[in-house]
Amino acid sequence: MAQTPQDVLNWIKNDDIELIDLKFVDLPGIWQHLTVCANQIDESSFSDGVPFDGSSIRGWKAINESDMTMVLDPSTAWIDPFMSTPTLSVICSIKEPRTGEWYSRCPRVIASKAIEYLNATGLGDTAFFGPEAEFFIFDDVRFDQNQHEGYYHVDSIEGRWNSGKVEPGGNLGYKPRYKEGYFPVAPTDTSQDLRSEMLLTMGKIGVPIEKHHHEVATGGQCELGIRFDTLVKSADNLMIYKYCIKNVAKKYGKTITFMPKPVFNDNGSGMHTHQSIWKGGQPLFAGNMYADLSQMALWYIGGILKHAPAILAFSNPSTNSYKRLVPGFEAPVNLAYSQGNRSASVRIPLSGTNPKAKRLEFRCPDASSNPYLAFAAMLCAGIDGIKNQIDPGEPLDVDIYDLSPEELAKIPSTPGSLEDALECLEKDHEFLTVGGVFTEDLINTWIQYKLDNEVNPMRLRPHPYEFSLYYDC
Repeated sequence: MAQTPQDVLNWIKNDDIELIDLKFVDLPGIWQHLTVCANQIDESSFSDGVPFDGSSIRGWKAINESDMTMVLDPSTAWIDPFMSTPTLSVICSIKEPRTGEWYSRCPRVIASKAIEYLNATGLGDTAFFGPEAEFFIFDDVRFDQNQHEGYYHVDSIEGRWNSGKVEPGGNLGYKPRYKEGYFPVAPTDTSQDLRSEMLLTMGKIGVPIEKHHHEVATGGQCELGIRFDTLVKSADNLMIYKYCIKNVAKKYGKTITFMPKPVFNDNGSGMHTHQSIWKGGQPLFAGNMYADLSQMALWYIGGILKHAPAILAFSNPSTNSYKRLVPGFEAPVNLAYSQGNRSASVRIPLSGTNPKAKRLEFRCPDASSNPYLAFAAMLCAGIDGIKNQIDPGEPLDVDIYDLSPEELAKIPSTPGSLEDALECLEKDHEFLTVGGVFTEDLINTWIQYKLDNEVNPMRLRPHPYEFSLYYDC
């Protein structure tokens, strides 16, 4: 695998690669790309970058200041398996050509700044993140919204709603029951071979792969497991994960969604995120306190829990996110921590005696997020917890879902909507800016973008269910 600019240039030359695909992430978290001929790439591409027009990228530049450059990261180069012409893909970060400074609204730059901030504090030099992104595999999806109609339709060969459908060759009846899709074997699990190809394709690209399995919901919910890595690399790997899964599925006439809640009345898709801090090659979260955690780890948890409502503006950034974060569907809506307890928003996995495996898992996030921003926000909150020695309180070692309303009222909960989360971010974001990781400009841009393009447009549109409720009024 390439590590230096010269490694990439040698790869291009020795393998006669003609095309280079430059990938970068926009503010909401979707990959964009530009394909250039190999002769357009030289040593300067890895320092000064390749010019492009940034005016059409969501949340970025006005047209009168649109010139930007993509700076190639040589350690991210890989042969793209989905292009018929041999093409080398490289992930990029964005620079301002006028000043030579890294662009403050580039999510990958923000993630890199989070690690620089960690180093500057002296608390650690490495942050490991391990996201577990769930998704649905559908056979058909249709949706529209205009002046006189609004609807969506999703379908899956595995959908329990198809148990009475007349199907070509006969309905064989193997449809996972609602909330009972976890770990069934074939023929109920219809996507074994598809998931295997997804996983092995990612492995060939260079993503460290571990496992795959069916998930809880009916209708084709699944998860692939990738190994943890450093913060920026894990975000890179998650972008490859989404790109790879979608394109393998497309080969077989399937479609993938990482929407948190595409199916009513069944479990949604989350992105439980494991994390820990190391220094000098040594793990810092193992200790002799609760759940064999260190004091540093408990303070980190305190920071996560304190700032969780603001973090969710980045880690759960869609209006649909808050249709998943509701009681009754294994969603972590209670801001508490506990060992091996999946009803708490922060879980300490039972990872054995190896101190290198000691970590915490923040269970609120979902994969509609931009991982660079979400991971950076979590790390900043944890650092704030350590610096200010924020006490996370007592652990909650009970099934939170079984608590009485009176008991639940004493436990803080996640925001109830994207608008609520954005308000929390507006009120509580000093922990993001104090280290220079996020700028006030980025936070204000994010809040306004979400309000203008998601929250307010949703307010304006009649919902199909409103017709069931009110048409005959």
